[in-house]
Amino acid sequence: MARYRGPVCRLCRREGMKLFLKGERCYGDKCAIEKRNFAPGQHGKSKRPKKLIGYGLQLREKQKARRIYGLLEQQFRNTFEKAAQMKGVTGDNLLSLLERRLDSVIYRMGLATSRAQARQLVRHGHIQVNGKKTNIPSYTVKPADTVEVRESSRNNPVVLAAREATAHMTKPNWIDVDLESLKGTATGMPRRDELVQIPMNEQLIVELYSK
Repeated sequence: MARYRGPVCRLCRREGMKLFLKGERCYGDKCAIEKRNFAPGQHGKSKRPKKLIGYGLQLREKQKARRIYGLLEQQFRNTFEKAAQMKGVTGDNLLSLLERRLDSVIYRMGLATSRAQARQLVRHGHIQVNGKKTNIPSYTVKPADTVEVRESSRNNPVVLAAREATAHMTKPNWIDVDLESLKGTATGMPRRDELVQIPMNEQLIVELYSK
């Protein structure tokens, strides 16, 4: 499975904001943004910030969204094309598809401290959907789907530690989460006004891909 394998704190510094890619580290004073709030690279500190307009602004929004959800370019474009074919507002459809990825759902439920950790849990076979083991991080969770940690993995120290570490996180309204039994049931679809952790202008992404 292709994925970005470089240092993720550079991505936050490149975008100039916390993307919450490093789990607990992002909430402490060890966060790269807190220590070095300037672009990465040899001249990152001395280089004047550019005023973004037009294509540059659209590109940065797309890159930010892609990095938040941990997707490569082709994966992200495929998701956009699927959103464009759905009924409704393309931008809202795009965010809904991204949020309903299985790895993102695991993260939102508080069973992992980051989407990267959630993806690893899924790939290693610790998660099941509707009673069946599912090891595909891009699986799209639908309303009424039940996502849970498999019986054989419920004492996994990574999962238990993540549950404690993410206790402060607000759980999404569209998932009925039961952390005691390490499971959750999708009760609906994610709404745009619930996705406020990272400011994102999805309309700019739509404009970029629509050229």
